[in-house]
Amino acid sequence: MSEQTRAQRRVVVVGAGMAGVQTAVALREQGFKGTVTVIGAEPHQPYDRPPLSKAVLLGKAEGSAFDVDFEALGIELLLGREVLGVRPSGHELDTADGPVPYDVLVLATGAEPIRLPGTEGVPGVHLLRTLDDAERLRPVLSRQHDIVVVGAGWIGAEFATAAREAGCAVTVVEAADRPLAGALPAEVAAPMAAWYADAGATLRTHARVARVEPGEVVLDDGSRVAAGAVVVGIGARPATAWLAGSGIELGAQGEVVADDRLRTSAPDVYAVGDCASFPSGRYGERLLVHHWDNALQGPRTVAADILGETPTVYDPVPYFWSEQFGRFVQYAGHHASADTTLWRGEPSGPAWTVCWLRENRLVALLAVGRPRDLAQGRRLIEAGTEMAPDLLTDPARPLKAATA
Repeated sequence: MSEQTRAQRRVVVVGAGMAGVQTAVALREQGFKGTVTVIGAEPHQPYDRPPLSKAVLLGKAEGSAFDVDFEALGIELLLGREVLGVRPSGHELDTADGPVPYDVLVLATGAEPIRLPGTEGVPGVHLLRTLDDAERLRPVLSRQHDIVVVGAGWIGAEFATAAREAGCAVTVVEAADRPLAGALPAEVAAPMAAWYADAGATLRTHARVARVEPGEVVLDDGSRVAAGAVVVGIGARPATAWLAGSGIELGAQGEVVADDRLRTSAPDVYAVGDCASFPSGRYGERLLVHHWDNALQGPRTVAADILGETPTVYDPVPYFWSEQFGRFVQYAGHHASADTTLWRGEPSGPAWTVCWLRENRLVALLAVGRPRDLAQGRRLIEAGTEMAPDLLTDPARPLKAATA
């Protein structure tokens, strides 16, 4: 393909969240001169999601729109438009407002929250994923309702934190035996259970919701919990149902299967962010990362490949953070393949770090109130530096000074 032809192509991005917007911006920053169109299902100006569970929810901010001048960058926004399907052989999208042709397509539809079975349409049951969700929940918090949060994962803990800050009585019900059961090993998640009580919230584990009745949540053991409102945070799945019949390969969790340059099985189609998995050479397995940093990093690889540059393969050290119950929690890496777990500091204290190693090399770490550990650890993971375990466990020693 000639440079002129490449520069005149039409790139269409489906999804106006972080991954979609950053892909469009990266294309312009890297010199792409063709047409760039971003299609979003929501009518709002594209916005960032993390503030929804914090400042927006508590009324400290009206919104979290991206600080991007789309007009100046020559990026066309088609908002409030639902995409219904794609026909890769014809290089065409089907939308509620008619077909949209493309030369290059980027799938950036993110993930959608899993609904609690039996609660569709039940009054007072909320999700927290969109700006509209946050706007619906804001008055609920201001009225200081009794609130039941279903799920003690990251989003459940963040919402419970905001609800307690607003003065609500909060009960968190979790089907597993501990918070963050799907994300962290038992010995690491166990100390976090005490955070709920410290903040004045009630955490009930081994608790499954049988049904939601007016003003109450009924658990499977027959007990009842007062609930002026119910917030469901039991996970998310890739928003890819609209790709059915397209021939684009999907993985076991419904995610788009992308390669190490984020290309899909269909020609001229890429996938980035929460909706896509990618092969990690660093960890020797395919990763599906539902976190903000992945949606920020991946677009640079996509833009470089669209422009015909030779990008380095996409193999990031996954990273995310969470603010909950007065603590700043950060995680980098992927601990599944670790053979050793080491602690820096006491988990009963206000600041501590867990390090996961494989053959004495750091593969992941969780830092609570120790941002310097996280920053240094992330670089050590990227470099594959050999560590000295006996030095690593001294919390007074900088991580970068605990190498072999």
